[in-house]
Amino acid sequence: MEIVITLGIVLGIAFLLQTAFSMLQMKHFSHEFVKLKKKGRVAVGRKNGAFFAGAIVMFQIDGDGIIQQAKYMEGVTVLARFKDLPGFEGKDISKLTEKDGPEKHRNLKKAIADAANNYNTYEGGGVIENPPSLFKKIGNLIKGGK
Repeated sequence: MEIVITLGIVLGIAFLLQTAFSMLQMKHFSHEFVKLKKKGRVAVGRKNGAFFAGAIVMFQIDGDGIIQQAKYMEGVTVLARFKDLPGFEGKDISKLTEKDGPEKHRNLKKAIADAANNYNTYEGGGVIENPPSLFKKIGNLIKGGK
């Protein structure tokens, strides 16, 4: 019985730490987003990683969709932080594809393409859909869907 209580306490502490670190990461995201937003419009792209490194990219753009500044966050843990993503300044966001991303960064490449897609959808008057969660994907697989 003592082992069960100890395990419960350890799991509870782990859950609280995960929650605290997630909140800090969300605060960091908000801070970086607001800094870019003060300079102009911002396009965001993301690719969930599940068991691999996920990625989020933010492009600060001018009124014509030309990238002024780029930042990215990539990692598996809640300790990942945003970093500058050089080489995108002056590029038209509407024309970005996965090929424009850095080699060996599969999910970052997909996040860049997602940002371009989100921008093009928004500019075309469409609605940007949130990707399904992991649990939604599992539920769809069980039901025999996509």
